[in-house]
Amino acid sequence: MFKSAATRLLQHLLAQNSWAHALLQPFTGKSVKLDFMLIDFSLVILENGDLAMAGETNTADATVRISPSTLMRLLAKDEAAKLQISVEGDTELATELAKVFTNMRWDYEDDLSKVVGDIPASKFGRLLRTTSHQIKDTGTNLGEMLFEYWQEENPLIAKKRHVEQFNQDVDTLRADVDRMEKRLEKLAQKLSNPSPPKS
Repeated sequence: MFKSAATRLLQHLLAQNSWAHALLQPFTGKSVKLDFMLIDFSLVILENGDLAMAGETNTADATVRISPSTLMRLLAKDEAAKLQISVEGDTELATELAKVFTNMRWDYEDDLSKVVGDIPASKFGRLLRTTSHQIKDTGTNLGEMLFEYWQEENPLIAKKRHVEQFNQDVDTLRADVDRMEKRLEKLAQKLSNPSPPKS
């Protein structure tokens, strides 16, 4: 039931954003697995550029993994979070699908006007836009607060300077180990080829 409802929703959104069909049609028959850690599903691209839920036995051509914390940062419009998205397989396919999802818009006023009429739909649309701005601001603040909490209070996310320091320490250790190996090799050569005693 979830798959059929999700498929109908995706196809409805694509019908409202018909420009997306041209981007997806070159990938007809290919599929992408979206893995959000807590939930995952696969989408297959149809001949007309529509998307549908793929079957259980489907082998995805590309896999996109997004952790819950990265998803929160993306919802908060943190551009740097895009670097945390893991893509495996057909990266061109994943890139085009990401472009479609990023630029897709739901014309909810049009859908609502078919149920309640144009004027109430317009008023509801204004109310929804105002509310969505407030939710977006709250989401941004929450995302920033959680990001700071996970860095400062309960470290789950490493700070950039700590990662850089760790990398520098690893490089120093690697150089020290290389020097030690060369000294050991020289010592082993001296021990295996002792110089003749002086007369």
